[in-house]
Amino acid sequence: MMRIRLLILAATALLSACASLPRPSPASVAVRVAFDRDRITGVSARGAGADDPVRVASISKLITALGVMRLVEAGTLDLDSDVSRWLGWSLHNPNFPDRPITLRLLLSHRSSLKDDVDYAIPLGKTIREALADPKAWDAEHPPGSFFRYGNINFPVVASVMEAATGERFDALMARLVFEPLAIDACFNWTTCSDTAVAHAVVLRDGHGAVVRDDLNGTRPDCPVLSPDPACDLTRYVPGSNGALFSPQGGARISAAGLARIGQMLLKDGDGFLSPASVALLIGPEWRFDGRNGETEKGYYCTYGLAVHSLATPGCRDDPFGDGIRRVGHSGDAYGLRSGLWIDRQSGRGVAYFVTAVPDNAPKGRSAFTAAEEALAR
Repeated sequence: MMRIRLLILAATALLSACASLPRPSPASVAVRVAFDRDRITGVSARGAGADDPVRVASISKLITALGVMRLVEAGTLDLDSDVSRWLGWSLHNPNFPDRPITLRLLLSHRSSLKDDVDYAIPLGKTIREALADPKAWDAEHPPGSFFRYGNINFPVVASVMEAATGERFDALMARLVFEPLAIDACFNWTTCSDTAVAHAVVLRDGHGAVVRDDLNGTRPDCPVLSPDPACDLTRYVPGSNGALFSPQGGARISAAGLARIGQMLLKDGDGFLSPASVALLIGPEWRFDGRNGETEKGYYCTYGLAVHSLATPGCRDDPFGDGIRRVGHSGDAYGLRSGLWIDRQSGRGVAYFVTAVPDNAPKGRSAFTAAEEALAR
């Protein structure tokens, strides 16, 4: 009888947790994983499981930064050299040609690059061609002087990583990040296991229409944007177009996989990175002073190397609503909202995602949506 009672209590708790998850539309799925330094402490899920991979959008930037720091620790890259040395061509803001652009500036969105050009660069084109467009550059603020969140920074970062190693970005990230952390994850479905592909979370918009990753258990014929149906990746030259595997948003990883990254950061690198590298990632490199950047209505106020800090005094960057400083990153694309946040002082964190969130989803008390706030808490 006691065992039956415990099962009933467990089932009731699970149903209660699932009922509390936000449901923007009938097609929405949501997963929330709470964790501490050593274990998963709670899972709430509706429509997908904690181990089911999803395109986590801009949390991919943090993951990419982990790969960068592994290369920095190996001596292959450094944060403060002009990245032109690896690219093999001069990458400079034409309005400020004497100001070098470094990995530190690219990772912290202070490079003076802007998202006014298409950062989804197809196979056969190059990052150099994309950045030859004057619209890619801030004509008013030199590199290092102004924060402007821009996806375009990360195709450049990936190109530098490829050029320095001679390896394609997706394979490089598998070697540097996913395999050492024992996470079944990938960029653009190339290095994930067949099991992960079979459990891909389909992304839908606020109306329930499919917008991404309706795989039906099969890898996409072409994992990158390509005008050529043949999609011949064997001819790709690493370093020429780091946008191919979407380093800014294309990581496919589960909430449990994100929790593993959070645990590593809570344990100061846990042998994967040095404590000094974790401290560099968190920074901050930039904090809003009223005129030195764009906050997107209080969303970004403190930022490191692809690590977003929350609860900045005077800002609206606290979806938890408790004033506690947390670090991590959020994601927003194709109807998905996601987050990975850790409180280093308490040693606890949370990873979550929800799909089918409308573009005009209601805001909560912070600059985040009400759906994100519900998952954060």
